[in-house]
Amino acid sequence: MSLSEKADVSTFVDLTQHEIEALKTRFNLADAHTHQRQSASQEQIVSRLPELWHESETKQQAHFERKFLDAFFRLHRQPTALTMDRTLLSYSASVSTMVAGMYLKQRGKSVALVEPCFDNLVDLLRNMQVPISPLAESALHDKDTLYERLVEQVEADAIYLVDPNNPTGFTLLAEKLEGFREVVRYCVDHDKVLVMDFCFASFALCDEGVGRVDIYELLEESGVTYLVMEDTGKTWPIQDAKCAMLTASRDIQEEVYNLHTSVLLNVSPFVLNMVTQYIEDSIQDGFASVRSIIETNGTAARSALSGTVLEFQEPVVGTSVAWFRIKPETLTATELQSVLFDEEVYVLPGTFFYWNTPAKGERFVRLALAREPEVFAGAMERMRKVLERYAG
Repeated sequence: MSLSEKADVSTFVDLTQHEIEALKTRFNLADAHTHQRQSASQEQIVSRLPELWHESETKQQAHFERKFLDAFFRLHRQPTALTMDRTLLSYSASVSTMVAGMYLKQRGKSVALVEPCFDNLVDLLRNMQVPISPLAESALHDKDTLYERLVEQVEADAIYLVDPNNPTGFTLLAEKLEGFREVVRYCVDHDKVLVMDFCFASFALCDEGVGRVDIYELLEESGVTYLVMEDTGKTWPIQDAKCAMLTASRDIQEEVYNLHTSVLLNVSPFVLNMVTQYIEDSIQDGFASVRSIIETNGTAARSALSGTVLEFQEPVVGTSVAWFRIKPETLTATELQSVLFDEEVYVLPGTFFYWNTPAKGERFVRLALAREPEVFAGAMERMRKVLERYAG
């Protein structure tokens, strides 16, 4: 890329615009989509694609929806969700989020949204004209004070959380259900709607110290009004074919269903059939193919960038992104991101994640880890050479 062709990233208004530009860059560490190659067992699925296509032509839509949901909730250890039969499917998490935003707008609900988080959540809610206020993630860190912090800080009608959070890797479920239970208790006591984005939850399954518990059992028993989004889009290397899910509490299910059907009819039966094969493959291999890529590249990033101006921020759950703090106060994320872009390494600045206080985000950059290890290693070598300019 010549300098004359180089985009002016200072004009970009959201993270997705950065990610679009990064797709043209040699070392794209921007988007959290999966860009690694297939594992040996996944290659076998690819070889069966014609068979899966023809099978998708011969059976009913409902067959593939049932198979997909059965596999997904078995993998995620959510038996209650499967028995409820209230999960709605869409072709992207953004569509599920849009439907949730439509519900909040229709009911005149304001939202306390976690900060930091990926900024398309902010944009979707704002485009739906849903009033938003920030809820600092730090308010959730101590389960013993969490309830009181929510009482002090939340004035909105709904709480919107991402778990594990993107970009920090924080989760309420590190101590099983204790932190999450406090959030639910607060929402019940104070008549708040609870909105949960579990789109990165598959990585909790990769972490033996965290795992997953039956979240829907607690939600159902508590009586809380809730909306939950889940997704397959950040987990398997399937060329952005994916399925997202939206599950609502019984008291608002009919209203949410009516909004959902105003948006779409169904997800492709072929996509459902194919994604189900990848889910079953991960059940068989214990998530080894997903875990190995993240662990390999996470280790490479920490090793390559150790001793530089970047400091790795240890997550509670190791997701497919790495969050680094910029140590020198004189160096901003905006500047560093631009310098790295000049060298064909594209990372995301923290400014957009801190959607309410972008100055705080100037202290951070995010790297995507779901890349082919050889490519990622080359990116780390190039990145370290750039960072050496700031040594001393």
